[in-house]
Amino acid sequence: MIRLDPRRYALWLGGCVVVLFVLVVISPGVGTASASFGWWDVWRAQLGMEIRADELAGRPLVDIDEDGSVSEVELAGFVESARLIFAQRFPRTLLAMQVGITLALCGVAFQILFRNPLATPYTLGIASGGSLGALIAIRLGLVAAIWGLSSLALAAFAGAIVVVAAVFMLARGSRRLTSNELLLAGVTMGLFCSAMMMLVTVVSDQRQTFAMVRWMMGSLDAITTIEGAMLLPLMLPAWVVLMISARALNQYRLGDELATARGVSVARLQGMCVLVCTLAVAAVVAQCGPIGFVGLVVPHSAALLFGSDCRILLPASALIGGTFLILCDWVSQLAMRFGGWATGQQLGSATLPIGVVTALVGVPIFLVLLKARWK
Repeated sequence: MIRLDPRRYALWLGGCVVVLFVLVVISPGVGTASASFGWWDVWRAQLGMEIRADELAGRPLVDIDEDGSVSEVELAGFVESARLIFAQRFPRTLLAMQVGITLALCGVAFQILFRNPLATPYTLGIASGGSLGALIAIRLGLVAAIWGLSSLALAAFAGAIVVVAAVFMLARGSRRLTSNELLLAGVTMGLFCSAMMMLVTVVSDQRQTFAMVRWMMGSLDAITTIEGAMLLPLMLPAWVVLMISARALNQYRLGDELATARGVSVARLQGMCVLVCTLAVAAVVAQCGPIGFVGLVVPHSAALLFGSDCRILLPASALIGGTFLILCDWVSQLAMRFGGWATGQQLGSATLPIGVVTALVGVPIFLVLLKARWK
């Protein structure tokens, strides 16, 4: 493990901030269907900045009538297409950043609270409960929207909350919660939900079954900025509480007795962190489905680079998590295009599910991290 002095830590953290900022800025130009649009063109169109016709000369699909010059009509069409690309790509990137930050922070918190390096944000059965709720909604054909949220997302959120509540009821009994009891209860409820999901799938038709399988792969399909912002009231409290609790989490690592002796209320710390993480991760599952490996791989990567001090580990994990999921989203956008080019097939605008990409990228990274720790 690399231990950084304050100056080097600030340099590394600043580098992560710069990388994340650059990815967000250039993201509207990544994954577009044509090489005619660059990220700077998309931003200029969105901000109302001037785009001259002579700048577009020679670009494919801009000079539609192929007369050697770009007319005012063609220029207007280019600007309108660029604005449409921004409206589709930028909210998706912001959603990927939000989800990556949330899953990474909650992954760090759960690994510390449960004292288990294999803990993930879904350890308490949040993903299983959310998936079961979503599958039931698909099976019942619920398509209504409430307050701008689809019934599918609401059902997934409700399923995740119900399962976590059941985990706490199973684990609590008449004594104080322990990490092992929560883990066992979470695994038990996860297995139960998996069995129920198979039952729902069996009694569904072919179209519904395809929709269920596709939803469980995770998705960052384009949404509006307003829809993405609606997740922030559930995500932001988790970000703030975990950052504020960094010192207490450091003491918690030393054991319950020593943490209590140093003024940390262990029960309060556990309850507060688990509550905000549950709400945040349930919101992620409701909007995007289960996206795996982010909450497992990113905390270990950040710990290997920045050390285990939570005051450093938490912000570093957040930045790396946002960066990681944005890059995975780019891969999901471009993979099918390169696959079609390699095989000579026309795959159109198809994208790989984000859950598939995070697994394909996360597994090798995690194995490398394991090998690095064994040395």
